[in-house]
Amino acid sequence: MSDTTPDDLFANTPTSSGDYNASAIEVLEGLEPVRRRPGMYIGGTDERAFHHLAAEVLDNAMDEAVAGHATRIEMRLDEANRLSVADNGRGIPVDEHPKFPGKSTLEVIMSTLHSGGKFSGKAYATSGGLHGVGVSVVNALSVQTRVEVARDKQLYAQEFSRGIAQGALQNLGPTPNRRGTTVTFVPDPEIFGDRKFNAKRLFKLARSKAYLFAGVEIRWKCAPGLASDDVPAEATFKFPGGLADHLAEQVGGRECVTAQPFTGKQDFAATGGEAQGRVEWAIAWPLYSDGSTSWYCNTVPTPDGGTHEQGLRTALTRGLRAFGELVGAKKAKDITADDVMTGAEVMLSVFIRDPQFQSQTKDRLTSPEAARMVENAVRDHFDHFLTDNMERGKALLGEVMERMDERLKRKQEREIKRKTATNAKKLRLPGKLTDCSGEGGRETELFIVEGDSAGGSAKQARDRKSQAILPIRGKILNVASATTDKIRANSEIADLSLALGCGTRKDCDADQLRYDRIIIMTDADVDGAHIATLLMTFFFQEMPDIVRKGHLYLAQPPLYRLTAGKESRYARDDAHRAELEATVFKGKKVEVGRFKGLGEMNPQQLRETTMAPETRGLIRITLPQEFEQRAGVARLVDELMGRNPEHRFNFIQNRAGEIDRDLIDA
Repeated sequence: MSDTTPDDLFANTPTSSGDYNASAIEVLEGLEPVRRRPGMYIGGTDERAFHHLAAEVLDNAMDEAVAGHATRIEMRLDEANRLSVADNGRGIPVDEHPKFPGKSTLEVIMSTLHSGGKFSGKAYATSGGLHGVGVSVVNALSVQTRVEVARDKQLYAQEFSRGIAQGALQNLGPTPNRRGTTVTFVPDPEIFGDRKFNAKRLFKLARSKAYLFAGVEIRWKCAPGLASDDVPAEATFKFPGGLADHLAEQVGGRECVTAQPFTGKQDFAATGGEAQGRVEWAIAWPLYSDGSTSWYCNTVPTPDGGTHEQGLRTALTRGLRAFGELVGAKKAKDITADDVMTGAEVMLSVFIRDPQFQSQTKDRLTSPEAARMVENAVRDHFDHFLTDNMERGKALLGEVMERMDERLKRKQEREIKRKTATNAKKLRLPGKLTDCSGEGGRETELFIVEGDSAGGSAKQARDRKSQAILPIRGKILNVASATTDKIRANSEIADLSLALGCGTRKDCDADQLRYDRIIIMTDADVDGAHIATLLMTFFFQEMPDIVRKGHLYLAQPPLYRLTAGKESRYARDDAHRAELEATVFKGKKVEVGRFKGLGEMNPQQLRETTMAPETRGLIRITLPQEFEQRAGVARLVDELMGRNPEHRFNFIQNRAGEIDRDLIDA
């Protein structure tokens, strides 16, 4: 036995308490956090993040135009990686800021995080900038920044380097014929290396912004040496038709199902005398086309869609179903949103107050109210589009129902395979699987639920013809950090693989999947989120074809039940609860119940909120298009779920500021 004492054990450790004291705690000031962790603010230092700098500055100019204060914006790309964005708006205020004596408001905006005119809504009703970090982040990550402001017929200027002012604000004298703000910057090579602005990418960005707001003229200029066949040295963009003009250019000479596209715009209904924003859309259905989608909020691209997308999908789907009922097409009730959207050229732009995005890079809109507002605004116009010209409506309905028939045919073929496999003696299904009959015309679904209690409620709440239930015990094996032998020996994973019947890894074939949807249904708490993460990791690694082809979903059980008198509503999270209390239950005494788990819900509640296709919300788990080869996602999964805890710690430190909950209904 060793004679070592406990004191001896810890005496020579490399991180003794004497090294960890107040002096070890860093306090980052000013814009230093941005330079230390650029990924938290612009999503990294790659090509996309690099060009996000240009988008941040252009968004500020667009906000001036949308607010009605600017009619012209100029973007100029010069040699030496120098980019300028100018507008003829009001100009950044230059007077002394009341909270920062001795500093101009311009300097505060450029060198202080979370400063700006878009928090209260007084200066901008709708804007792309929300958090007051955009232009200050650009300043922090630029080796040179110069801001010129023409305001009250005087010209002012101030220069910065890596976020630090290089002198006081200067008054350069009278400028009677000029107004607005010009921001010129050069990204810092210390942060981005030798990256250069891509002229073609910036040219397309400027052009797309002009489509999004019909009242603005955007001028493009670049140094002659940067021009090419695709990028002129000078161009002017102004599109009075907005998205309709953009769609016409996108469709070109292709033949479409309907001679006229479905285009329009609509203000959202005012609440309390205050306008809530507006929506604009342009949709065509070209023949023999893969189609494309473009989503925007407050002129900011949201490539991953979001709640405004959900509202449009719902409006189009319900509109076509209703039109089918009107013309006696009974099968139209089976139309889905994917039937309507597949192959379509879709453009949607919304302007709303205080939008919520998934992260600072604003890839996905998560504002719950956007879905309702877009659906209500678009639905009436779409009904008129279909019924004003019945032949046009029937042509579109016929095309969509052809896609529906193809989908149902593929589903039937899968169902035959599923039944054949189920009845085959060689297939051994897990005993705890409560299978569905596969009858009734609905798509089949497998709910993976946590624990016997939740499994019991789910079995009573399900549609026996189309919904199967597979309970699992607690947290399954983390396949990202387990050996192949350990994965094969795990009983929970073996049961799951048997139930799905589609093979794993290189043998995974989504066409052999026994169900149309796999739905992960866990409690709405931290443990539930962890179990869902482990399951998603399993599918990504062991059954990638399932994820790639869109068969994997997350259920969205509610966290709260709000009751006032005879009226009850369910809230997904704290934000949704606050929204309901401010709208549906405004001024009422509300009784709030919190669900600790799925097992606490009675079957009726579980069916109504989480399982019934007519009333539930789902999140489809997909791979972003740029990660179709899976390499980028594989690295991310390894960082978060792999064996090295240091990778997880670094990721959390670098990206914690981007986390937001995504609530996109399927």
